[in-house]
Amino acid sequence: MDIKRSYYEDIELFKSNTILVWSILFLVFLGILPWLVKAYHLLGMSIYILNLITINALVAIGLNILVGYTGQISMGHAGFFAIGAFTTVIFIVNWSFPLYIALPIAGFISSAFGFILGLPALRLKGPYLAIATLGFGMSITTIIKHMEFFGGRMGLQAPKLYLFGTPMKDIHYYYVIMIIAVLMVIGALKLIKTRVGRAFIAIRDSDIAAEAMGVNLTYYKTLSFAVSAFYTGIAGGLYALILGFINPEGFTMIMSIAFLAMVVVGGLGSIMGSIAGAALLTYLDIKLQVVQDIPAIGPALVAFSQKYMSMAGISNIAVIVYGLIMILIVLFEPLGIFGFWIRTKRYWKTWPF
Repeated sequence: MDIKRSYYEDIELFKSNTILVWSILFLVFLGILPWLVKAYHLLGMSIYILNLITINALVAIGLNILVGYTGQISMGHAGFFAIGAFTTVIFIVNWSFPLYIALPIAGFISSAFGFILGLPALRLKGPYLAIATLGFGMSITTIIKHMEFFGGRMGLQAPKLYLFGTPMKDIHYYYVIMIIAVLMVIGALKLIKTRVGRAFIAIRDSDIAAEAMGVNLTYYKTLSFAVSAFYTGIAGGLYALILGFINPEGFTMIMSIAFLAMVVVGGLGSIMGSIAGAALLTYLDIKLQVVQDIPAIGPALVAFSQKYMSMAGISNIAVIVYGLIMILIVLFEPLGIFGFWIRTKRYWKTWPF
């Protein structure tokens, strides 16, 4: 029987040697993935797309800690993303901080804003909290837009980083981003299994029952916002570096909605689901920008638009696809991609019975 005899068995990272071996193989695969993409153009991807998927996965993980594990809705994570991006660039360009110092500082500054935003969460729930966080995200971008310190409406040019005297390319950024992502994913997995993670889950299930059991709602709700903002701030700093230029107009409400969609599609309350949701929607977002290049479906969509719609409407295909995916997920698999994985695993474990 699989009986846990101590708390350390519950928090261990690898439950068995099989999981350990598969984890090592997966890390090796991540190490050679950019070379495979470069050589074989897998699914029409590029190293830049891989970087963007990894960054969005970090945001989705942070947001899932808040939404999926603590039950606190947020539609303002584009604001934390912007704070991380602009802070990282300013610390590197204006004050010559190295990346390994500027990035954590940006994360902690975003975390501080998350803690402040978490204070209204003590009295707000549901749509009221969603509106409050949405207002925060819009306010941050407006403030950045009107301050010359952040480049105003023109934005900021991200610095070029060097590795052994040569400018870093996408493949170099890939390994930097991937190392950070692996460490933060492990951190999230371990966090959920600790006392803090159990408190988050208790608040999500019933904050009244959690408080009756001795969980400090004030502390853990604000901590959840802070941890979520930290992940998003780190991701924002990395986003600025791979993009090369950041503008406050790019951190919109639509970006916040897209982050939330990644969490819902991947699966609420699942770290691995967050990664899967971010990978799927990021890939679709990039590929659907050029609709006519989609095999088989693309020309048909263009022909339909030319006959029944205006060609300007073809640019909204990505939004339409997002909406359809969300509707289908809610109707047929509320647990998202993670729920589909659970069903598949359960089926093969019990096959042929």
